[in-house]
Amino acid sequence: MKTIIKSETKTITIDTDGPFTIIGEKINPTGRKKLAAQLKERNFDYVRALVLKQVEAGADILDVNVGVPGEDEVVLLPEVCKVVMDVTDIPLCIDSANREALAAALAVVPGKPLVNSVNGEEASLEAVLPVVKEFGAAVIGLTMDDDGIPGDPEARLSIAEKILDRASKLGIPADDVVIDPLVLTVGADSRAGLVTLKTIEMVRDAFGVNVNLGASNVSFGLPERHTINQAFLGLAIAAGATCAITDPMKLSLTIRAVDLLRGRDEYAGRYIKHYRKLGAENES
Repeated sequence: MKTIIKSETKTITIDTDGPFTIIGEKINPTGRKKLAAQLKERNFDYVRALVLKQVEAGADILDVNVGVPGEDEVVLLPEVCKVVMDVTDIPLCIDSANREALAAALAVVPGKPLVNSVNGEEASLEAVLPVVKEFGAAVIGLTMDDDGIPGDPEARLSIAEKILDRASKLGIPADDVVIDPLVLTVGADSRAGLVTLKTIEMVRDAFGVNVNLGASNVSFGLPERHTINQAFLGLAIAAGATCAITDPMKLSLTIRAVDLLRGRDEYAGRYIKHYRKLGAENES
């Protein structure tokens, strides 16, 4: 299945049979004090720098989140989207739970962006899906509902089905819904990664849709997080994940390697090109 995401001039295809899609996570002030402060001051130089770094590192799509406490997302989100679009032509993933902010941003972003996100809560379904339909966007569906995040893959699969069904009733096709099975830290629950991996497999088997991950959540609170994130991404991609909101500076080469090992990089062309682009040193 193919999920088409577009900017004004560029098209990215998230594809169940293609290479993995990287959604850059850095334009998000959660846990990033410098970005939060710059957004409050309306100083967007740091945003521009984050755009360039992520694109250079291999991001295919950029997530844009401006959720700073006390700031008006309805004003700030479209403003930052414009700043990002002035720097790059790659498509955007507009990240907000605020219906009005999403609508304001979608009104200024051309093409077909990705919306992050809707979930199985009734309030979310009723607020977000009509906006997605109105602007012809695609959307990430999180497998949580009014009871929270289920601890078993069967319940998460049921929520995925609910999101897909509600989207379909509004005329949003399955290929415009990317399911996110949710990743919790294995530091708190050693089976959390396994539950996510099983959910990925079940969602792909049941619906054939594209699957997204917020991959770095799996390692929260643990030492050497990068090693855990690398290992989990490899397992998740093998299970059927097709895109992730993650750090392209740290994980792009790992993702290119996984694509290569899965036979999705003819003659290692993408891997070698990216290796050279990063200026990595040759192994002895």
